[in-house]
Amino acid sequence: MIILPYRMTELERIIEIRALISVHYYEYKRNFSFEGEVHNFWEFICVDRGDVDITAGSKKIVLHKDEIAFHEPMEFHDVHTSPHSTPNLIVIAFDCPSPAMDYFRRKVLKINQEERTILASVIREARNCFSGRLDDPYSDHLEMREDQEEGSQQMILLSLTSFLIHLMRRTRMEAVRRPAHRLPSKSTAINDADLQFEKIHNYLEGHLHESPSIEQICRDNLIGRSQLLSLFHKKTGHGVMRYFHEMKIDQAKTLIRRSNKQFSQIAAELGYSSICYFSRQFRVITDMSPSEYAESIQAISEKDRG
Repeated sequence: MIILPYRMTELERIIEIRALISVHYYEYKRNFSFEGEVHNFWEFICVDRGDVDITAGSKKIVLHKDEIAFHEPMEFHDVHTSPHSTPNLIVIAFDCPSPAMDYFRRKVLKINQEERTILASVIREARNCFSGRLDDPYSDHLEMREDQEEGSQQMILLSLTSFLIHLMRRTRMEAVRRPAHRLPSKSTAINDADLQFEKIHNYLEGHLHESPSIEQICRDNLIGRSQLLSLFHKKTGHGVMRYFHEMKIDQAKTLIRRSNKQFSQIAAELGYSSICYFSRQFRVITDMSPSEYAESIQAISEKDRG
């Protein structure tokens, strides 16, 4: 027998969660007020619906849908809702001494659809794992279910770690793509272009299920047609409608990977007038048909990414 001289490669763990303190998902009542606390572990609060007022240290912050705020250990924080809002919130507390967590100190970030999906898996596994109510904001411990599914505890750790790393990677990359401009002379114009582009990107993201025309995009964003076209050519190298269709197809790929919907349902959900037009646009952008993509190694390899 020949024993080959293989060497093990130890993999780095930049974020290691030592313990889970609490997992909550609930709808706050109007005029709810939590007067605040300080503790020696990390906690984040993420808004799934509505908006909420929080304090983080000495800062007063209003969090809106898909925004997430991190509370570092020993940071005072509280939560208050308005008379007009019943927000749905995810609050997760955990012990993590990893230096990489420094990135999240005093941060308010916006999660995307991929991160929403990962976070949903944390909540799903928590329901499998713990017997207590996740909608009790005053629960101070997690009680294990006797009939929990095999591996639920580890799945929570894996999904929560994946969520944090994914969020850190993406937001760091976006910060690099939109660097801070320090020169006072040219920076104003550059920064204005960046803000205008980000505004329209967010507008398009909010209209993925529709088919707005260039005229509607211009009207809703108070921008001239020639200015819009020039902005997107400078930022992306092609036109605004091509950029919009790429966003739509990215969302279609996510739905193909993560849902059991038929292609016709996905096409309709994304505002395409017919399955033929959807398939044609999908091939133009990916060089594959939707069915070819669904069966591809690319789709399989990206399945866990969203």
